[in-house]
Amino acid sequence: MTETIQIFHNPRCSKSRQTLALIEEKGVQPEIILYLENTPDENELKEILSKLGISARELLRKGEQDYKDHNLSDPTLSEQDLIGKMTQFPKLIERPIVIKNDKAVLGRPPENVLGLL
Repeated sequence: MTETIQIFHNPRCSKSRQTLALIEEKGVQPEIILYLENTPDENELKEILSKLGISARELLRKGEQDYKDHNLSDPTLSEQDLIGKMTQFPKLIERPIVIKNDKAVLGRPPENVLGLL
């Protein structure tokens, strides 16, 4: 059985491009998910967070304007609130995320994905 590797990819992001290149150098052709166009829904995002083993807050891109505009640094916001904002504003999702079966890693740095391959 072939295992599928997925990458939540933003072609405009250098780390995302480097991570994709590293995966392809290893002879793996991942399923590329352009998450800014095909945004994961709340359930998918919860599943990804579970595979990453991190909280929604840890997956937020804190430098994005949407982060500031929606006061996402507010510590009283729940996990559900943050997940909702990420589905509404997918630029807030840290990238790239690489998934294989029930495990996932952030490609920051890109070498993080080597453990999955």
